[in-house]
Amino acid sequence: MELIEVKNYQEMSQKAADYIASKVRKDPELVIGLATGGTPRGLYEAMVLDHIRNGTSYRSVSSFNLDEYIGLPGNHPNSYRHYMNEHLFQSIDILHQNTHIPSGMAADLEQECKAYDERIESKGGIDLQVLGIGSNGHIGFNEPGTSVESGTHLVELTPSTRKANARYFNRIEEVPTHAITMGIKSIMKSREILLLVSGKKKQNALKQLLEGEITDSFPASILNRHPNVKVIADEEALNLVKDLPRGKADRNNI
Repeated sequence: MELIEVKNYQEMSQKAADYIASKVRKDPELVIGLATGGTPRGLYEAMVLDHIRNGTSYRSVSSFNLDEYIGLPGNHPNSYRHYMNEHLFQSIDILHQNTHIPSGMAADLEQECKAYDERIESKGGIDLQVLGIGSNGHIGFNEPGTSVESGTHLVELTPSTRKANARYFNRIEEVPTHAITMGIKSIMKSREILLLVSGKKKQNALKQLLEGEITDSFPASILNRHPNVKVIADEEALNLVKDLPRGKADRNNI
């Protein structure tokens, strides 16, 4: 695991965007796993600016998002399809048919989960997966207790996750109770993972990730067993991690 310390959210977003752009320029057919929420919004803004200013092309790139709410159609303002269209897809040259997000409106949700993993496999797997981390350690919507052997699956969202996401809705009662999420096993198959962590609210989660044990009660901890993880974290998020040497930290053998 490589830890990259940056000053603030803006620098984190820019560094991540620069890294993704460099990967796309080297491999125009890159398969990228994408995340939603507050953390990657600055990343997507920086990617759009790079596309406009530097001409980085995503025309042959394929993307797979981590998750989607069950019960929200793609045109709903709080669906993750709408989020991705608004914040990234409509402003770069990626082809719509190459952007993949689970359908929360599928008639057969279990089949949709299976088909999603099959679509990822048909593209040769994910080359670079972007992740954020929840305050309870969730990655995607893989809540504490999720099996490390899980593929894409249906999940009931915890009260803490629904509370954290309520800021995007008029009231917490409108936040869906269930979602489809790429599973931990699916995420761990990615050839490289880029984890973005910013702000005071993520201090405890980052400290546990870097210093705690690997346990299914803190799903993100499994990332310590992945061979190629870059963590870009700002000073606020790292505030509780006083003694960790910056740079590479190999913790595969914990």
